[in-house]
Parts: sequence; structure tokens; C-alpha cells
Amino acid sequence: MNVAEWILVVILSLTLLVFLIVGIILIVKLLGIADEARKIVVRGQDIADNANGVMSNVRGMTSIGGVVQTFVDKYVEPKLKENKSTKKEEK
Repeated sequence: MNVAEWILVVILSLTLLVFLIVGIILIVKLLGIADEARKIVVRGQDIADNANGVMSNVRGMTSIGGVVQTFVDKYVEPKLKENKSTKKEEK
């Protein structure tokens, strides 16, 4: 090989090295972001559970709350449990 070919091989090799290093750094950063996103999702679920508890308490204190609570207990919750069980069976 002559000098021009060696120069092209060196340039391409260095370019590949740079892209590999940048790619590895990017993958490590994305894994860190995925962990943070997982923590945010768990925290959001906790907040939603707490809000659900607060709404249950408020619903029980209102005059129509008892009627709504009975409706939810008799009709809505069995449907939700049925949907969850069918989704688990599909998996």
C-alpha cells in the first residue's frame, strides 16, 4: 500500500474509535436516565395511590358519597378485577 492508502486507513480507524467511545458513553448515560425514569414512575404511582385514598375519604364524607361508594363496590370494582384477571391470563 502506498502512503495515501495508509492515511485513509488511519483516518477511518480514528473515526471509528471516536464513534465507539461516544457510543459507549451514550449507552451508559441512557442507562442512568432509564433508572431515573423508573424512580419517577414509582414515585408517581405512590402519589396516585395517596390521591386515591384521599378521594375515598372525601367520597365517604359527602352525602352522595355513600351511594357512589356502593355503586363502585358493586359494579365498577368487579369489572376492574375481571379485566385485570383476563389481562394476566393473556400474558
